[in-house]
Amino acid sequence: MKTIAIDFETANEQRGSACSVGLAWIEDDRVVRVEERLIRPKDMRFSSFNIAIHGIRPEHVEDAGEFPEVMDEFADDFRGATMIAHNAAFDFSVWRSCLDLYRQDYPDLSYLCSVKMAQKVWPHLGSHKLNILAGHLGLTFAHHNAAEDAAICAEAALAIARSLRVSEVRDVPVAIGMRPGRLFANGYDPCTCRKK
Repeated sequence: MKTIAIDFETANEQRGSACSVGLAWIEDDRVVRVEERLIRPKDMRFSSFNIAIHGIRPEHVEDAGEFPEVMDEFADDFRGATMIAHNAAFDFSVWRSCLDLYRQDYPDLSYLCSVKMAQKVWPHLGSHKLNILAGHLGLTFAHHNAAEDAAICAEAALAIARSLRVSEVRDVPVAIGMRPGRLFANGYDPCTCRKK
C-alpha cells in the first residue's frame, strides 16, 4: 500500500490552472522520495496574486508538459494509493478541475486531509496552516514550493500517526473518526471528520 502526499500550485484563481505539483512518498515511517514538476496550464494565464505567492511565472513553464502528460508519469504510483494533502478540499478540486478540463477520468484512490488530522490531534494550535505545523514540528521549508509543501504535509502526517501511536498514516482516520475522501471514475467523496 502506497502513501503519497501531494500539493498543487495554481497559475490563477481557476482551479484548473495547475502550474506545479509536488509529491512526497512515505514508506517505513519516513519520507523516502520527493518530486516536483512544473505544469504548463492550458490557457497560460498567470495572475500577479498567484505569482506573488509561489513565484512561478509563464516563462518558467513554457517548456513544461501540460497536466495530462505530467500526471501520467505518476499514474502507476497513484493507482490504489492513499493520498494526503494539506487542505485536501483545495488540492483535490485542482486535480478534478484539471482532469475535467482535459476530459479525463478520475483515478481510483482514497485521500486524507492533514489539516483535519492536525485539528483533531493538536487542537491547542491557534492555526493549522502548513507553516504553523512546520514550526510546531521544528521543521523549516520554502512555503508554496509544491515539493516542499508536499514533504512537510507528509512529515506532519507521520508525526500525527506517531502521536496517536498508530503504525501507519492510513490508520489515522479510524483513530480520529475521519472518513477518507475518494476519487473514482465517475466522481468523488470528500474527506470528512466526525464532530466531537
